[in-house]
Amino acid sequence: MSSEKKKTSSEVTRRTFLQAGSTAAAGLAWTAQSYGSILGANDRIRIGFLGAGGMANAHMNTFNAIREKNNLEAIAVADCWKKRADEGKEKTGAKHAFSDYQKVLEIKDIDYVTIATPEHWHAQMTIDALDSGKAVYCEKPMTHSIPEAQAVIKKQKATKLPIQVGVQGMSDDSYSSAAKAIEQGVIGQVVQAQIEYVRRYGSQGPWRRPGLKDDEPKPADLNWNAWLGKAPKTDWNPHHYYEWRNYSQYSGGICTDLFIHRITRIMKACNLLYPRRVVGMGGIWQWRDDRNLPDNFEMICEYPRGMTVYVLGTMSNRVGIDHLIRGYRGTLYFTSSGWVAKDKDGKVLAEHKKSGAEDTKLHHTNLQNHLRNGEKLNCPSELGLAGVVAVNMANESWRSGHMMGWDTKQEKMVPANTLNLSHYPENDS
Repeated sequence: MSSEKKKTSSEVTRRTFLQAGSTAAAGLAWTAQSYGSILGANDRIRIGFLGAGGMANAHMNTFNAIREKNNLEAIAVADCWKKRADEGKEKTGAKHAFSDYQKVLEIKDIDYVTIATPEHWHAQMTIDALDSGKAVYCEKPMTHSIPEAQAVIKKQKATKLPIQVGVQGMSDDSYSSAAKAIEQGVIGQVVQAQIEYVRRYGSQGPWRRPGLKDDEPKPADLNWNAWLGKAPKTDWNPHHYYEWRNYSQYSGGICTDLFIHRITRIMKACNLLYPRRVVGMGGIWQWRDDRNLPDNFEMICEYPRGMTVYVLGTMSNRVGIDHLIRGYRGTLYFTSSGWVAKDKDGKVLAEHKKSGAEDTKLHHTNLQNHLRNGEKLNCPSELGLAGVVAVNMANESWRSGHMMGWDTKQEKMVPANTLNLSHYPENDS
């Protein structure tokens, strides 16, 4: 961050403070008031963009919409397709455009980076950004795999820098409000929740680019090997590049791109962390092309508190189901304006009119407020890890044909039948 005004005298540098005051879990003595005295509430926040494709452009639009109000400055944009990096530089008014994201991380004045790339790059870029002393806004899912997410958490604990995971629905206060109501017993003992993310795609199928040909040439200024990263090496394939959400080498498909938005809401509302058991079911039912991820999918997660969560994900039919949480005393229904809890006879037990929304402007502002004054992050890395665990267990269940269980001692997923799992809530087992 750079201030337009004269800095207050202090031996603590801005970068040191950013590292020291990033997370509540760090257990350090820094306070929001301390931060304000060093930086000032209106100090400019400088941002770098890693990735300049579709989602990244949405974040650039967000940046442009709030840059004046929030006192922001774009410093650099990186993408392995140089044309995209140059276009991002022009769009945001950034000073630099690079084809190598490490060049962005070398710029010390950048306060946080926005990572919007295919999923298989999230972990490495996040770890590298933290190592370079920068906070992170990372698109969902936080990582492509569970071990990667655990590595990110380990690195964050070491660097004490904040990560905001891009599940922007967490900037809608309906879910934190629901959590308080549930904790207070408004709907009694919770036993089940259901939610969905459904769509109806056209004849080309999910995440296909109409008109894309098998022999579409690679752009001359696109570094294909850099894009692949640690993914299996393969020759240039336009479908893998432009339609990467269909391939498990780079994505988890419906689970990681869509379900992560939904199950995170239920996890927040019900105070859930890691599932006890998960089953994922579905298939490549309708679009039998070379995709290796399902085009229609469902998952059920069983949680140790004594409840299940069902998530529906048909891509062939967009008729939805109610988003709700079932308790013994009543049911909490999420609505477009917040939530309402009713008993078995329809009597209203409680209701909430939401503030905030599923909005990237609010989600970025939350991170910026965290950097300026210590405001609590709406989707911190711990919640990001919990989401990664659930959706990866569902995908592995689908791939393997096994119900997956969470081994709490080894902190990894294994076939559920290899574990001695309780059928009672954790406090009763």
